[in-house]
Amino acid sequence: MKTEPPKKVRIIGGTWRSRLLTVIDLHGLRPTTDRIRETLFNWLGQDLSGLRCLDLFAGTGALGFEAASRGASLVVLLEKDKKAHANLKANFSLLQSSPVSGSVEILQRDSLEFLRQQADQSSNLIFIDPPFQEAALLDRAVREAGRICDDSGGGGIYVEFPSNRPSEDIESLLPDWHCGKYLEAGQVKACLFRSGRG
Repeated sequence: MKTEPPKKVRIIGGTWRSRLLTVIDLHGLRPTTDRIRETLFNWLGQDLSGLRCLDLFAGTGALGFEAASRGASLVVLLEKDKKAHANLKANFSLLQSSPVSGSVEILQRDSLEFLRQQADQSSNLIFIDPPFQEAALLDRAVREAGRICDDSGGGGIYVEFPSNRPSEDIESLLPDWHCGKYLEAGQVKACLFRSGRG
């Protein structure tokens, strides 16, 4: 039985707390649930001031907009799909009635191509949550994120992956990082990697 994706997801904290994001019906689009996002942002702390964030497979933008809402200095949301990108822009324009302190960039780009062009240690917090059927895409993004992320001021690399995949698989992609926080919820596993520099 196919479960219908929610039509709206809610931003949990910060400037945009309780604002709703529209979710479009698109194959592979699976917004991070409220429960998982709440756990993730409890791990990260409520105030993300000064952090430079990448939301690599932004989809609805739930993770990136949540980070912006909590004071991140820069959030770049990347989405290759034209429809999903247009929906991100529409969601953002509705949020603009309450401006946040940092800047938000929404790019229609291939995430892997974008990552390859980024300087070492140029971001502090990276969200990796591609469609679950794209295992190779996840692996390549995680490896590249290990080079780009500097979590010394907080942050880390957040990875969401299907529950049938062993977490050791993901950990082996980031040999210099450790899975500091971990959760399982339904069909989803999630890990927040930290480098030990933080």
